[in-house]
Amino acid sequence: MWSKLRPALIVTRREVRDQFRDWRIIAPIMVLTLFFPGLMNFTARQVVNYVERYDVPLIGDRLIPFLLMVVGFFPISVALVIALESFVGEKERRSIEPLLSSPLTDLQLYLGKLLAVMVPPLAASYLGISVYLIGVYRQIGWVPDPTLFIQIIVLTTVQALLMVSGAVVISTQATSTRSANLLASFIIVPMSMLLVGESMVMFWARYNVLWWTILGHVLIAGLLVRTGIAYFNREELLGRELDTLNLKWSWHIFWGAFTGSAHSVIEWYRQEIPQTLKRIALPVTLVMLALIAGAWIGAEQASIFTLPSEAFDWSNLGDGFVQGGIEGLEAIRFFSVSGVGMVWFHNLRAIALATLLGLFSFGVLGVLVLMLPFMLIGYFAATAAGMGLSPAIFLAAFVLPHGILEIPAIILAGGALLRLGATLTAPAEGRTIGEALLHSLADWARIMLALVLPMFLAAAALEIFLTPRVAVWLLGN
Repeated sequence: MWSKLRPALIVTRREVRDQFRDWRIIAPIMVLTLFFPGLMNFTARQVVNYVERYDVPLIGDRLIPFLLMVVGFFPISVALVIALESFVGEKERRSIEPLLSSPLTDLQLYLGKLLAVMVPPLAASYLGISVYLIGVYRQIGWVPDPTLFIQIIVLTTVQALLMVSGAVVISTQATSTRSANLLASFIIVPMSMLLVGESMVMFWARYNVLWWTILGHVLIAGLLVRTGIAYFNREELLGRELDTLNLKWSWHIFWGAFTGSAHSVIEWYRQEIPQTLKRIALPVTLVMLALIAGAWIGAEQASIFTLPSEAFDWSNLGDGFVQGGIEGLEAIRFFSVSGVGMVWFHNLRAIALATLLGLFSFGVLGVLVLMLPFMLIGYFAATAAGMGLSPAIFLAAFVLPHGILEIPAIILAGGALLRLGATLTAPAEGRTIGEALLHSLADWARIMLALVLPMFLAAAALEIFLTPRVAVWLLGN
């Protein structure tokens, strides 16, 4: 392993030396790195002074760790431009030919560049965190908890790895620095949204959740590194001058993969759908395990977040409830065609959101979206069990009548989504990254149109017309 990694470190040393020699790269990073912690120190001092007037020190205690996290994140976003031009920048400067003609393998060359562009953002982040901690200690005497400090350092490191690995992938596929900088929005925007979620964790002081956040960062960063290695090719890097948007060619590739060799709809169902199901067998299994885990996680939360006992008080249920319950349900679109459309549209919107998030995270965030309803099912089943209602009756009343179709549809959609996201992590022999993505998109469209959409429509009809009657009958008796 060391013999394979050693040549990559030669590239790393060369790149780091060149970066630290160029004052136009280092000076802006250093100035912003030193200025931003000072600004955050001033902000922390003003907030603490303000909240002390109203005797609410909790706000200041939660804000200071959040600012520490932001100070670590800020230099990474500033130094991201170094990673974005790691390959395409050298190509434009005509300095990449000697490097690509070296005896280094593609793996060694890619890892060497990746490690090199990790150094400036991490150095700037660690320096910014140090300056911030020194300043906030001198001003208000605040010292971070050792566990929290370790979490911030590790989180900063994996954030740098995630953003840099994504930027290097963009740099290997872009044809110009301008296009690479524009594509960087697909890194900055999701990371900014993730930072908002982490800020909520910091303000709620749920610091244990940060370990799960770190694990998610590591998984996605590993997938990005795998993607970069899988699709890095020095010959294509030198030969790719301009990528044009050819919609006709893209549609031809997609439609050919979507229809396959079938000549009719019946033949398409008989031949192409079974083959597609075989290709997504492993992702479907993984999604099933994830949904089971989601239900278990939700059940575990029932002992932490409890509902009032009145919410599951079944002692007053009787014939009057059965009759009044049906009438009350009709007033909120149950037992109506419009209600079926509403539920169907809601399910399709959830799948669309999961697909969109999955494209940015190799399917990981998409599967998390699909896990949410199962977390709720597990939570309410466990809560009902704690208040005397059998979980089997709860599931039979509220889930199984329509879930017999909806749950398989969710599993199939999640499997197709997970395969679509995982396509980028494995090399496709004889295909470009665009062609591989179009073929996976065709498989996703097959599953959605042939199975998921009809199953969701039938499940919506059952949920509107059958599930309420079953629930009222079971609970009323």
